[in-house]
Amino acid sequence: MTFASGSGGNSALVWNAGTRILVDAGISATRITAALAAVGAVPAALDAVLVTHGHTDHTAGLPILLKRTSAQVWTSGGTASEICPKCPEDRVRVIAPGSALRFGTMTVRSFETPHDSAGSTGFVISEDGGASLAFVTDLGRVTAEVRRAALGVSAAILESNHDLDMLRAGPYPWPLKRRVGGDFGHLSNEAAGQFARELAEAGAKCLLLAHLSETNNTPETARRAVAAALGDAAGSVTLSVAPAGECSEIFEI
Repeated sequence: MTFASGSGGNSALVWNAGTRILVDAGISATRITAALAAVGAVPAALDAVLVTHGHTDHTAGLPILLKRTSAQVWTSGGTASEICPKCPEDRVRVIAPGSALRFGTMTVRSFETPHDSAGSTGFVISEDGGASLAFVTDLGRVTAEVRRAALGVSAAILESNHDLDMLRAGPYPWPLKRRVGGDFGHLSNEAAGQFARELAEAGAKCLLLAHLSETNNTPETARRAVAAALGDAAGSVTLSVAPAGECSEIFEI
């Protein structure tokens, strides 16, 4: 379940009967607390907070949230260096790319993502003998490492940030257009569609398109582009779009 997804803030919760893992805290601690309450949880019940990278739309709520939970923050070394000035250093733990962590019956594995933030990281969260979920957002391209980590998962939260034509014709200044569309920016609908097909062919049954630009994309544009790229694989996949400023539905995988 995503609590928010987009340039205004990102946060999501993955949970089972005994474990609750928050991924990113880019919205206020008040909003996170309210979203947790809606599914019968509280910040104090979190087992871990994973942070993909240091940009504020993924970290803005961390300092206050950490006053409401004893959970450790797990992230890359580069991101830890960026967020520690704002968060207590003893609350932040480093997970190296490719390493695994255990929380209850869940395993978290990290992988590097190409984004313009030091130590940008994706995560695959797996349940013992069960489903697995990949967070594949904030990346300018799909690398071999991303493929190795994510192909074979049951479900993915997949960035589908912008429509290429809308980005080119849109109001952003040229340097920002180049950043967003570059190899260390964000995935286009077209690139997301190509990887979505790879994920589906490798067994993914649920894809949630995320981190859509409110200026250079629309939910229907993203959904249409990715559905077209899925082709004959579309019938075997549940394809949804994460809302920007509110909670998504709950996805059971």
